[in-house]
Amino acid sequence: MAKKQKNQAAGTPATVALTAAGTDFTVHAYEHDPAHPSYGEEAAEAMGVSPDRVFKTLVAEVDGELTVAVVPVAGSLDLKALAAAVSGKRAVMADPAAAERTTGYVRGGISPLGQRKKLRTVLDASASAHATICVSAGRRGLEVELAPGDLARLTEAVLAPVSRA
Repeated sequence: MAKKQKNQAAGTPATVALTAAGTDFTVHAYEHDPAHPSYGEEAAEAMGVSPDRVFKTLVAEVDGELTVAVVPVAGSLDLKALAAAVSGKRAVMADPAAAERTTGYVRGGISPLGQRKKLRTVLDASASAHATICVSAGRRGLEVELAPGDLARLTEAVLAPVSRA
């Protein structure tokens, strides 16, 4: 069962960034099961939230530059659409070690917020259909719920259709 904490920093760079920006958000904590096959699906199940409203943070390389894609856990990243969204030619998934080193987060806990090095970010356009969405708060078993417009503003994200079912 997820615990809710309103506007309390849970000690991650993501929640610290949200608090510093004065953004409304809710923290959802749950017990992470290392045996679960999908971090995002686990989060949706644990919080009792539709997988369309839980977004995963993926790091890709577009023309050699690390780029963050925030897409619903119910779908997958369309690399061709991601490249087009940032006026690039070719996108491939980033090396996991490079993603962890650059963002400062571990795989399965990478947040689009509070990254060690700010990366260009693309938020899937489907986020706009929801009043709030959930993204990683910076560690496995911790999510933040916030308005998609706030996430886009804080990450300076481009909104584009970059996921597929």
